[in-house]
Order: sequence, then structure tokens, then C-alpha cells
Amino acid sequence: MIKTTGGKKADTVFVLIIFSVFALSALMVLMLGAGVYRNMTDLASEDQDERTLLSYIWTKVKNGDKAGSIYVGSFNGLNALCFDEEFGETIYTTVIYRYDGWVYELFSEKEIGLLPEDGQQVMRIDDLLFEDFEYGMIKVSAGTRSLLLSPRTGSVGIKSDEAYSEGRAP
Repeated sequence: MIKTTGGKKADTVFVLIIFSVFALSALMVLMLGAGVYRNMTDLASEDQDERTLLSYIWTKVKNGDKAGSIYVGSFNGLNALCFDEEFGETIYTTVIYRYDGWVYELFSEKEIGLLPEDGQQVMRIDDLLFEDFEYGMIKVSAGTRSLLLSPRTGSVGIKSDEAYSEGRAP
């Protein structure tokens, strides 16, 4: 009987190649899974930030709702939601606006010339827009979510994509 070692070496090399392909495939699946997981958590975090911001604005409007006191305005050229309040003979304004990637809130005497960076940072967000809407309503858009406010009456409608629901916070 003649012993051949070449066949055994070929079998061993073949098994090692198959094992390497399997290990590489498993590693690639894990890397793809980690990327998908990271993207999903980022999207969930952005969605939660949008909901939190809209809830914050809804609460501010609900607490400061007086006839004619809430309006869409401009603060140093920035789109803003403004709340006017009178204490004694002085009018004070609370302004909510987006500046340098952050939502800010600023409470001061009306029109005293403060700068956007003088406000208090509330939270980081990519997109925030206040618009006058039909029937005296104010539309607040943050990312993919929108909030319809009806100042002076306290009723609120929430819009996410194309679906509306009435009377509850985002």
C-alpha cells in the first residue's frame, strides 16, 4: 500500500478554506446587523426628540394661552414662536426659536435687543419651523412631525405625516 499525503493536505486546505469563508460570512452578517441596529436607534432617538420638543411647545402654549398673546414672529431674523405677558406696565416676551442647531428659549422685556445666543438652550434639533396656519392656528414642524396649535382656545391637533388626531399632546 502506498501512502499519499497530498490528498490529506488538499482535504485540510479545503476544510480551512470553507471554515474561513464561513467565518468571514458570519463576521459580515454581524457588521451589517450592527449597522442596521445603529441606524434604527438613531431614527428612534430623532423621533423621540421631535416628540419631546412638540410636547414641550404644546405645554408652553397651554400654560401661556391668553387672547392674542401667542404668535409667530421673528427674533433677530430667526423664525420664532412668541408669547407676550404683561407684568405691571411692562410687557415681557418668551421667544422659542432654533439657532445654531439648538432650540432656545428666551424670556425678556419685549424688544430690548438681546441676541440669539443670549437664550437658554433647550435641546438639539435639526429642524424647527413655526408657521401661521388656517383659521388663526399655528403650525409647528419639527423634523417629520407637526403640531397644530389653536391659541386663545387651548385646543390642539397633532399631525404626523397625513394622520390627524385631536386634543392630546404629541
